[in-house]
Amino acid sequence: MADELTAQLFAHDGSSKGTVALEPAVFGVEPNVALMHQVVTAQLAGARAGSHSTKTRSEVRGGGRKPWRQKGTGRARHGSIRSPIWTGGGIAHGPKPRDYSQRTPKKMKRKALLGALSDRAMGGQIRVVESIGWDAPKTASANALLTKMDSGRKILLVLSPTDEIANRSFRNLSNVRLTQPGQLNTYDVLWSDTLVFTSDTLDMVSSVPSPAPATEPDPAAVQATEAAAAPEPEPAADPVANVDEEGES
Repeated sequence: MADELTAQLFAHDGSSKGTVALEPAVFGVEPNVALMHQVVTAQLAGARAGSHSTKTRSEVRGGGRKPWRQKGTGRARHGSIRSPIWTGGGIAHGPKPRDYSQRTPKKMKRKALLGALSDRAMGGQIRVVESIGWDAPKTASANALLTKMDSGRKILLVLSPTDEIANRSFRNLSNVRLTQPGQLNTYDVLWSDTLVFTSDTLDMVSSVPSPAPATEPDPAAVQATEAAAAPEPEPAADPVANVDEEGES
């Protein structure tokens, strides 16, 4: 993208510290809406327990005796009181336990996450806090910080695993969802109105491993490998060993 992406930077007390640049390789990717939808659908499907179960007519207790004789009563014929059309009977075509999980390749998850982060960055919905250096955990301080940052209604806060004070300060706020850099996912990013990083977690998320440079193979090494992989030639047959014993004198 032509324009440099930035996010507002704040101190732990909510005072403004200017802006911080965002990594274009992470926050400047063109969002793919169809891909994000597919990844979110798979994530929600994987969260389903799939433990729902109903009983068929063969699994409901009772109903082994024919309720009345087949003919002569003037009533409809029935063979069991556990038929699906009877109250208390089995369920026809009811749900059974199943696995709802969908396999999603890692590259698709990664690309969808980068698209979601880029969407929030382009919408100005990312905030960065230098550090949360409070002496003790306090929910009132956490709420005051979010209010000064104008962070919106639903907030995704990305904390380092070592930020215990910050974790205990924000976890009681109902509109805040806590996560770590290694646990970021597309659904949580799209769920939030505002994405809040600390300086440390922003660096962790922005560190994109660069691909290894392509190198031309060494011709000598290729020839050595081919020679080692070639099968050994079979030994020549000994003409003396093939002579018939009867022909020997």
